[in-house]
Amino acid sequence: MRRTLRTMGATAAAATCVLAATSGTAQAEAPKPTSLYAPSALVLTVGQGEDATSAAVERAVTLTCAPRPAGTHPTPAAACAELAKVDGQLTHLVSNTSDVICTKEWQPITVTVSGVWNGKHVGWSTTFANRCMMKAGLGEGAALTF
Repeated sequence: MRRTLRTMGATAAAATCVLAATSGTAQAEAPKPTSLYAPSALVLTVGQGEDATSAAVERAVTLTCAPRPAGTHPTPAAACAELAKVDGQLTHLVSNTSDVICTKEWQPITVTVSGVWNGKHVGWSTTFANRCMMKAGLGEGAALTF
């Protein structure tokens, strides 16, 4: 019995040495693209607060546009089409002029967008004085109204 254990131990040690000697250094291959599309995946939030760092998030949705519109956004196809129309320039989706009459109360609402649009990092936010001003500024747009 003692001889069998000693033989098994020596065999295991020899096998370990052989594997260590033959394995060499493995080189990881560079990751290959998994699709023909540049990634477009965004997280959009709305929250109460004066800026993106202090706003208490009330709603958040995800939006993926490539290779096809998807996510938890209520209208992903319309939102992706709207973003494509302005080439991802989110400031073009906010209007400073509106026929809507709002009160002048200060209850700030901040809208943020972060993620990737056509392979480029996005970190954008805008703050409205109150909900009425937000609805007036966003109008009938699809991307930022969720």
